[in-house]
Amino acid sequence: MRPFLTRFRIPAVIAAFSTAGVLACSSDKGITDPPPTNRFSASCPSLNFGPAPTEITVAPHAPVTMQTLGGGTVTERYTAEVAVRGNTAYTTSWGTRFAAGNAIYVWDVAGDTPVLVDTVLVDGGVSTIGDVAVSPDGQLLVVGTERTPGWVVIYDLADPRHPKLLSRFTSAETLNGVHTAEIGTVNGKLYAFLAVDLLGSSPSRVTILDLSTPGTPRLAYSRVAGTPFAHDSFQRSGLLFVGLWTDGTEIWDIGGCGTGATPEAPRVIGNVKNVNGRTHNIWWYHDAAGSKSFAFVGEEGPASIGSTSTGDIHVIDLSEPSAPKEVAFYHVDGAGTHNFSVDETNGILYAAYYNGGVRALDIRGDLGKCPASQQVGTGGGVVRCDLKLMGREMGVGLLDRGKPVYVWGVQYVNGIVYASDMLNGIWKLRALAR
Repeated sequence: MRPFLTRFRIPAVIAAFSTAGVLACSSDKGITDPPPTNRFSASCPSLNFGPAPTEITVAPHAPVTMQTLGGGTVTERYTAEVAVRGNTAYTTSWGTRFAAGNAIYVWDVAGDTPVLVDTVLVDGGVSTIGDVAVSPDGQLLVVGTERTPGWVVIYDLADPRHPKLLSRFTSAETLNGVHTAEIGTVNGKLYAFLAVDLLGSSPSRVTILDLSTPGTPRLAYSRVAGTPFAHDSFQRSGLLFVGLWTDGTEIWDIGGCGTGATPEAPRVIGNVKNVNGRTHNIWWYHDAAGSKSFAFVGEEGPASIGSTSTGDIHVIDLSEPSAPKEVAFYHVDGAGTHNFSVDETNGILYAAYYNGGVRALDIRGDLGKCPASQQVGTGGGVVRCDLKLMGREMGVGLLDRGKPVYVWGVQYVNGIVYASDMLNGIWKLRALAR
């Protein structure tokens, strides 16, 4: 998720839509969280969005072509997520292509061209993997698996180029399949935040694991969530943003509001629904000037592997806690977004756009203010700024390769953008400069 952000799995969509008609979502016994509202609770004294964002005018211009430095090829399996630490990158596989089983690929990315140094097969009867994350201290690699039985698999990175299996975790709260497994620390303790699949009449869940003793992970919290399913999460500053598809983005206090909430006892403080629904992933942006006013939400629409995709990026203004709202969007004809990674120092969001390659957006300043010529109405009374009309589209990557791409994930690290391509493997691109 890092903040390492992830992930929407196509098989989860197929399974969910085939079963949504028989699903009756209900809360677990003992759950006392209030129902989602379209506002933040006023009882979060530590919630601070910093200074108001600065107004910045950007002259519209054609986006540049991002420079591709090199690529590492995988064709026997579909490539899924990417996670990078130092000069080592980890990619996962998804579903079934030509080779049997699923794998973690380990890459030396010190040079321009990624070099494969190890392949770790993930066994245990899993039908697919996808999400992968490195712990903040670089000691652990965490992978979620689908379908049933859903596992969280933890590897020791004492030798980063050759991960060694440390432990596995499964329970009734992960059994349906672990769609995403984001990791991060809260009050010095490492946790995994899981989006657990809908499966038949068994509903989707958000499950939190305590990984402070990684050899013996412990269930910290779990609850039914999402209509019809939960997809991803983003944890930062004691708040957990959870992508709940039709239910929008739910925001949980897990230690950031100063009221005693923890990952073991979270508290829902708000909900924001983006235009079109289909809420997949989130990034709460902290800009270099100190403003924390905007969250970026990815919408995942219908797609066909290797050829088409749909879904916009939605900009949510959080600066008025009593009335969070969508104020801007970014749309690409014929393509849809998946995961994000943000260069917060320079204010550039990099988005995986499946068949649309990699897209780079200027996200500095106040994205909710634009002249009428740059506004678009939804027909439902919502008027939003169009980031493309605002001149915020800075660059496009991987559409100059002379072959189709289908970009699942991106990660920005120290002037480089790493992209995982379902069809071709891993790419290394030069990030854009101001």
